[in-house]
Amino acid sequence: MNMPVTTTFTIEGYRIKEYKGIVRGIIVRSPMLGHGFMGRMKNLVAGQIGVYTEMCEEARQQAFDRLLIDAGERGANAIVGLRYDASEIVGKGRATEVLCYGTAVVIEPEQDA
Repeated sequence: MNMPVTTTFTIEGYRIKEYKGIVRGIIVRSPMLGHGFMGRMKNLVAGQIGVYTEMCEEARQQAFDRLLIDAGERGANAIVGLRYDASEIVGKGRATEVLCYGTAVVIEPEQDA
């Protein structure tokens, strides 16, 4: 889906014609057994934990994709004020919620005066 998305509340060269409301995408992910083992082993020697990095990036992308679907279903053609939030929901790293949210809007090109 080709929809402008920004963390700001304006999109240069466009004006907001209509606000469609808050939209969100949410995903809850849990590491696979192998991820947990590999992550603990990597912690012993320090450094980046690639399997967790990949899992987190996939969760963010899935939450973002769901956000776009929510906005499209509301008739929006852009999203402003994009934010991410994440929290542990089962304890000891067993599951993480990733929330992506923003404001769905309808934009149109600004007219030169």
